[in-house]
Amino acid sequence: MNDEDSQLLDNLISRVAHGDRAAFEDLYVRTIGVVLGIAGGVLRDRAQAEEVAQEVYLEVWRAAPAFDPRLRASHLLLVMARRRAIDRVRAAQAARDRDHRFATSNYVRDYDESEESIEIRVRFVPVATAIRDLPVIHREVLFLAYVRGFSHSEIAHELGLPLGTVKTRLRNTLIRLRRELHPTTE
Repeated sequence: MNDEDSQLLDNLISRVAHGDRAAFEDLYVRTIGVVLGIAGGVLRDRAQAEEVAQEVYLEVWRAAPAFDPRLRASHLLLVMARRRAIDRVRAAQAARDRDHRFATSNYVRDYDESEESIEIRVRFVPVATAIRDLPVIHREVLFLAYVRGFSHSEIAHELGLPLGTVKTRLRNTLIRLRRELHPTTE
């Protein structure tokens, strides 16, 4: 771009800063090819380059009064286009990184859940086996107390047993389970 063209663009930006729509249209027509070229070179996608160009010209229209008059308009447009295109590339990369982290975290969580389920089986299969091996009368009391959350009185009512019998049976059931699961703790 020669000095005459640069001065013309500087003049157009100055007029745009004062709200001159015709100057804005002229600036757009004279520079859109270069702005699209810069954005397209960074993005390698015509549609995204067009979006970046739209953002650049919107910023020019809104912020032209604040532009430093010492800056060349041609340079300003190129810097804005390049900066916005790079921002878009970085945003896309950040989105890919987030997606990757999310996918990886789901994989790790699935792995941890599998590991956890193995640990649960290793720890609680003996408990389930010990409970299954209890006589029915002990399993009933245990089920009503710890699964259904019944009080001793409610268990006695449910099973038609005296309250003292329920308390003794539950205590004996827990002692029996403890002996089954920890035979050396006595």
